[in-house]
Amino acid sequence: MFNISKNKKYNPVLIAGPTASGKSSLALEIAKKHNGMIINADALQVYSCWRVVTARPDPEEESATPHRLYGHIERASPYSVGDWLREVKSVLIHEPEKLPIIVGGTGLYFFALTEGLAEVPPVPSKVRSLADEIITQTGVETLLIQLQEFDSETAQKIDQKNPARVQRAWEVWRATGRGLSAWQDNTPPPLLNLNEATAIVLDASREWLKPRIETRFQKMIEQGALDECRQALDTWDPSLPSSRAIGAKELIGYLNGEYSLDIAINLAGIATRQYAKRQRSWFRSRMRKWTWINPTDSNSG
Repeated sequence: MFNISKNKKYNPVLIAGPTASGKSSLALEIAKKHNGMIINADALQVYSCWRVVTARPDPEEESATPHRLYGHIERASPYSVGDWLREVKSVLIHEPEKLPIIVGGTGLYFFALTEGLAEVPPVPSKVRSLADEIITQTGVETLLIQLQEFDSETAQKIDQKNPARVQRAWEVWRATGRGLSAWQDNTPPPLLNLNEATAIVLDASREWLKPRIETRFQKMIEQGALDECRQALDTWDPSLPSSRAIGAKELIGYLNGEYSLDIAINLAGIATRQYAKRQRSWFRSRMRKWTWINPTDSNSG
């Protein structure tokens, strides 16, 4: 698939790809061969409440090689790309003896890591609560309309089909009076330059992913995804970032009696395929300089 033997000894390996494309397995394979340390770059796998639902590495995999930034954040705690970037920096500084293998499907994390992250002031909780209230009453479309009117530059740049990105841009504009794109124009140098790493994207096709997604979600049910959702049921808050775990909302709906388990699984499958499509679109638009490989190629190195 690719070979890292020509790299400088501890040059990081970055592995991005859509959900169910085999990123974690590849990372584990490389870690075992090259004294590696796997660092999470998935925005939902940071939460302690989700192991099965987010397909976090299982305990056996975590014990086989060092894993960092997995399941260390409580469900209701805020966690931003800035938080992640600071933690990655700390890991790289304090554990230099291991080959860093940064793996995940959150394109924004990799973008911040290799392109830099704007130092945007924190958004007050009252602004976030207002955004949540508007979304509940009239939908995220209202935020987008306001953003297009008052911060058209940011509105044109973000993924307008991603509610989290729309809400984030609206909150920054509302809280600071300055558009997110304006803050990003003053972005500091990145923590890691692409020419200092082996950066690959698993180029998984929609046709290849579809059966893997269906099989994996059914396996999640068998492994206890419903139990994880039951534990979250009493205090379920759909506005929390942790609640964006793909499939969680659908399984919560089943547990609340809104529809059958078969329908929940079907809806979760649809949501997962849509998410994979958004990931692939992000990678194509933002990661053109990365090395793209076919995950069906077994000639890894």
